[in-house]
Amino acid sequence: MTEAPPWAAAAAALADAVTADAPAWHDAVCNTPRHRLVPRWWQRIPSSPAQEWERVDLPEDSPERLHTTYADVTLVTRVGPTHADHATPGEHGKGDPTSSSTLPGLIVSMAHRLDVRPGQRVLDVGTGTGYSAALFARRFGDENVTSVDVDPYLVEAARTRLAGFGRTPRVEAVDATGGLPDPEYDRIMATVSVRPVPASWLRALRPGGRLVTTIAHTALLITADMGPDGIARGSVQPDPATFMEARREADYPAKLNEVFTTARVREGEDVRPPDGPVPDLWQEWPLRWLYELDTPGVETRAATYPDDGRRVVWLLAADGSWARAEDGTAALVHQGGPRRLWDDLERVRRKWEENNRFPLHSMRAELTPDGSHLLAPAAAWRFAI
Repeated sequence: MTEAPPWAAAAAALADAVTADAPAWHDAVCNTPRHRLVPRWWQRIPSSPAQEWERVDLPEDSPERLHTTYADVTLVTRVGPTHADHATPGEHGKGDPTSSSTLPGLIVSMAHRLDVRPGQRVLDVGTGTGYSAALFARRFGDENVTSVDVDPYLVEAARTRLAGFGRTPRVEAVDATGGLPDPEYDRIMATVSVRPVPASWLRALRPGGRLVTTIAHTALLITADMGPDGIARGSVQPDPATFMEARREADYPAKLNEVFTTARVREGEDVRPPDGPVPDLWQEWPLRWLYELDTPGVETRAATYPDDGRRVVWLLAADGSWARAEDGTAALVHQGGPRRLWDDLERVRRKWEENNRFPLHSMRAELTPDGSHLLAPAAAWRFAI
């Protein structure tokens, strides 16, 4: 009798935890050695003022490595332009995450929604470490799975590590927002967020095919089925999912620090009391995501004054527009630049309130290569995505 490998019990425990609602995926999770796909990763340094990360590099079968890699957590593998594989001992990563191994429970949940049938061709967008490709290949066969990522190193590393335990899906380095390796797929799942939904995906999705993806800068998870008329119709799902945005370069564009310098304390060109309470956009996330759908690309920051507990919210845009809202007994909004960003936020809030603050999962999706939209239950409120 063959002895089980040291990681088998940890993988089985993970499978028990994440496949309760998707039991067909239990075997795939049990038999996928995630620790071999994520040999090292970045861990944020607590209280680091410069967003610094330290590298974690543990022996392959050590209890600590197995405990972490078979937990239902996301492991950040790349920070800014630096992959954990390439960092030297003691080197600190700096910046925002640019690649990761997504928490297995979310991968399983999305794959379950994808509803792949035997013999169907699957496109896995966002190879990362190769974990989702490994799960698909285990269930449906290597020959039916294509996985793509914009980063050539990630693709080569994933291909090599997958082959190390017998998995050989097709893995290609391409910008998936453009051309795809093959002209047709039955299922497409993206573990990167996008906006717009790429036309190439919708052209490649066969009639009856299904797409599962998220909209950039929101946690809106969309499932849509391609109809015979070339329109994929679906809806926003009730459970949110957050992914890094699809990127084309080694790192994401720099944050709007120069605009923030202006917005931080400067007197606005337009100063007035807010129309209602200053929202906490980190707690009132449906409002934040509706605002992103309506007025895309606005960077949001917030802070609390330590002396009196007042909150301040900043809205920043690449064209130099900015807004600063401070709550308290004499709440004020300052706005500058070519657009009035806080006016836009208040307009979105009013319209949402006028329509009974509808749940975001009540929105429908209509996706075509010529343009995709989310349709709110509010009359004539639609968002290009």
